[in-house]
Amino acid sequence: MRQSTLGGAKRIVIKIGSSVLRDGSDFDRVTFASIVRGIAYLRAQGVECIVVCSGAVALGFPELGLLDRPKRIERLQASAAVGQGRLIRFWTDELNHYELTAAQVLLTHDDLKNRKRFLAARHTLRALLELGAIPIINENDTVAIEEIKMGDNDLLSSQVVSLTGASALVILSDVDGFYVDNPDNAGIRVADYISEITEDLMSKAGESSTGLGSGGMRTKLEAVRQVNELGIVAIIGRGKVPTVLERIFAGDNLGTWFDSGGIKRSRRKHWIAYAHKVEGRLIVDEGACSAITDKGRSLLPIGITHVEGDFDVGAAVDICTHDGNSFARGLVAYDSETLRGIKGQRTDEHRGISRVEVIHRDDLALLSSISAEVDGVK
Repeated sequence: MRQSTLGGAKRIVIKIGSSVLRDGSDFDRVTFASIVRGIAYLRAQGVECIVVCSGAVALGFPELGLLDRPKRIERLQASAAVGQGRLIRFWTDELNHYELTAAQVLLTHDDLKNRKRFLAARHTLRALLELGAIPIINENDTVAIEEIKMGDNDLLSSQVVSLTGASALVILSDVDGFYVDNPDNAGIRVADYISEITEDLMSKAGESSTGLGSGGMRTKLEAVRQVNELGIVAIIGRGKVPTVLERIFAGDNLGTWFDSGGIKRSRRKHWIAYAHKVEGRLIVDEGACSAITDKGRSLLPIGITHVEGDFDVGAAVDICTHDGNSFARGLVAYDSETLRGIKGQRTDEHRGISRVEVIHRDDLALLSSISAEVDGVK
């Protein structure tokens, strides 16, 4: 199944973690050369490759005389500024051996949540691919404060899949895949195949253990879940395995394969669900919940019982049941102050209101429930 699915892929996103490119305190040139060789191999097979590469902070802080990855935001930003130059230079030099061109693209979630900038980034990336370049994408950590703290390059990779229309996501990390048991335990098993991300899986996921990056397995699982909702498969595997990309695309039993399960969310709905920082919550009654989830209706003022947070028109908010369960996310047509004045009202009670819907169904995305099973351990 692996070979048949990946064999037909014409565009893939490869996410490379910080720890993959480090050998103790040094840059791991052997692993890096192996990964670039794999990218060159895939390009020769007609596969377009987009790289999301962490490591700017890890490359930068030793150059500034720091012994450990800094915790203060301004020092993280300074380390990223120094390290990003080194990182793209490594990519440029190594890809040149295969007559390939590296193209540096720095993004933040602010870029992605703005629809015009999101589409502009899509057009730029498509142009780069048409011209034969290899986009090397990283978060613009010198300005992206929240992203540095959250380790969002894993989540950024899921947005890049949506942005570029890729058909597979490969996450190269410092683990063999998803461990069924604690990786420190003897006799550890790695899941070969996972049909869907479950609550139990998320609870077993750990945080980053190397101290070089900021994203752990939980963040990776969230990224995988997001691309699975687009109908896209994903693989998590160890990046330091020699010829890892060639072996994965040959169908070798490396890493953990995450199936999409036949789910297919539109890219715009995916953008609504995941490209935004949630700025508030709307608590709704059972009737509104049923209308949205069962009938695909818009959210009207009469169904809202509580408004939480302060937000402007166009902000992303979660729609929640009374027990706090977030079941949908959408872009509001009114600010929080206006909503507090019209919540619970019928349409004929509105005065001076230009439109009926608080969130139109076209601007609303359901959030997936996390429930399924793991198959095939190795």
